[in-house]
Formats: sequence, C-alpha cells, structure tokens
Amino acid sequence: MGMAASQARFLGLTARKTNTEYEGQQINQQRTTLANQTANYYNQLLGMTVPVPPSVADYTKTVYTFTDGALNNSLTSLIAQVDGTYLVSYTSTWTNPHSVVTTNPVLYTRADNSAGGYDYRVGAKKLRLMTSLSDTQIDALTETDLDALKGDDEYMNTLSYDQIRNLLREERDYIKELNDKFGESQNGWMVRYVKNTSTDTWVPYFVNLDVLESPNTVYSDTGTSQSAIQTYTVGAAKETEEIKGVTARMEQDATGRIINITLKIGEPDEVTYAVTTNTVTDQAKYDDAMNQYEYDKYEYDQSIQEINAKIEIIQAEDRTLELRLKQLDTEQEAIQTEMDAVQKVIEKNTESTFKTFG
Repeated sequence: MGMAASQARFLGLTARKTNTEYEGQQINQQRTTLANQTANYYNQLLGMTVPVPPSVADYTKTVYTFTDGALNNSLTSLIAQVDGTYLVSYTSTWTNPHSVVTTNPVLYTRADNSAGGYDYRVGAKKLRLMTSLSDTQIDALTETDLDALKGDDEYMNTLSYDQIRNLLREERDYIKELNDKFGESQNGWMVRYVKNTSTDTWVPYFVNLDVLESPNTVYSDTGTSQSAIQTYTVGAAKETEEIKGVTARMEQDATGRIINITLKIGEPDEVTYAVTTNTVTDQAKYDDAMNQYEYDKYEYDQSIQEINAKIEIIQAEDRTLELRLKQLDTEQEAIQTEMDAVQKVIEKNTESTFKTFG
C-alpha cells in the first residue's frame, strides 16, 4: 500500500471511528433518557396509595335503647353534668296506624262539568275537593250547606250533620299532613272514600289536583289517564320524634355500660327504665364503603398494570439500544485494530522513504 493510499485509508478509518463514537454517545444519551423515564414511573408507583378495605368496626356503634309502652327510644347524646346527672337526647319511634301513606297508583278519568272545568272519577266514584275550613267556618255551615256538600257522595250521605262537620275537621288535618309529607299542592287535594267490606269502614284515597291538571298528565279520547297517578291513603307508618336536653340519671354496670335511665328526676312521676345495649352496624354505609374500595382497588390495579406495561416497553427499547451499543463497541475495536495496522504501514513507508533519501 502506498503512502497516499495509507493516509487516505487512515483518514477514512478515523472518520468511521468518530461516527461510531458519536452514535455511541447518542445511544448513551437515549438510554439516560429512558432511565429517567423509568425512574419517574417508579416514583409514581411509590407515590400511589394502596387502597385499604373498610373495617366493620368503623361502621359499628353501641346503641342504648329503652321502651316506654309503644314508644321505642334510642339515646343519641349523653352529656355529663357536675352534679352526676346527664343531659340526654333521644329519638322516639312508634307505629302510627292512622298516618297518610302512599298506595298503588290509580288510573283516573275526567269529564267536562257545567262550571267549565273537569269532574274526576275512579270508576263510578266521583272525587271531591277537600277544604281547609276553620272550626268557626265549619260550625257556621247550615244544613243546606251540608246537604249541598253531600251531593251524590255515597259515603257522606251515610253521615249525620255533626259527623260531616267532624269529617271536615279530619280532612283539614289530612291536607296538612299531605302537604307536609308529599309537597304543597297549589290547587288542593281531592278525595274519594271506598268501603272496606271486611271491616265495614270507609277508607279515604287522596290525589293531588296539581297532578290531575298537569300538562304532563295525558288523557285518552275517553278521558282516562294514559298512566297511573300516585295516590295516597291512610295506613300504618313509623313516626319519629327527637327529644333534646332532658335531665336524666344513669346507672352503669361494672363494664361501664348503661343499664338503667331515670327521667323526670325529683318529680312525682319520676320513672326508671331498663336500658338495652345493642351493637349496630350501618350495613348500608359499610356496603357503600366496600363498593368504593373495590372501585379504588380496580383503578389502582389498572394504574399499576399501565405503569408496568410502560416500563416493559422502555426496558425493551433499552435492551435494543444496549445491543446496538455492543455492536458499535465491536465495530470500534475492529476499526481500531485496522487503524493500528494502517499506522504501522504508514510508519514503514515513512521509514523506507527517509532511508531512500537519507
């Protein structure tokens, strides 16, 4: 190989070596970037909060109850006083057999009346609009007024004038209870009475006139409502009342649990009740918490899987870069070996040239 050829070969090898070194630097930079991304993902894993299942104990509490006839009382608050008594609050629950309750929805029919409005019926029974008359107004009603009120109402025609007056007072209370429980009616409440043949009593059924006259209530060509309308009646329902700030005396057993409560301390009708201790779990809240835990756990597992998948992709890319780096290292060693050989040739050529002209 001549001097010029050797020099050209050496320069070419030097350029190739420089390129491999540059590519190796780029690969190392890419691997550093991948390492940083992996570290970020691992930091995300470390920063994630592992969902913890709810404990039943967190939704369980000790409840003290005592009974007073038909009343079931449950203590809700106990505040100790300096004189050894307690300021207590409790809720009383009982079953009211004469409460206004919801019943099955009913199909109603309507027909034009002479007053320019509608008469509403269920079958052949015509509904009557209840009124909230005061006691004075009710007492002032004449027999003529009461006869007009009877009309063709089957139930009212079985009542005496005094019974009708009592019925109007009763219906006034029904109106108040309906408004309180099911929302204020702008146009009033209508009623029909149906005879219970097994008990030989008349049972009232109520419907909100607002709903009967609502634009959203659709009637067929025959005047029948297209869908059943919510109806109310009188039945048994649980009632609750909260009593607050009552002074009481407590008796406890050796474990600190309350066994007796005394109310109306120092009064002639002072009374002591036996207290029952129950452990109550709010199952609905516990189930909600468990459902939330299952959802959080699903999201946590999904996040873990997504991060692990991303890390696996990065590791695969890093292995590819590592393999390429090893190839470049092998290539650079081969180039260096060839450069050493060419360097020796150049040295020999130089030496022989100087000897020629020496």
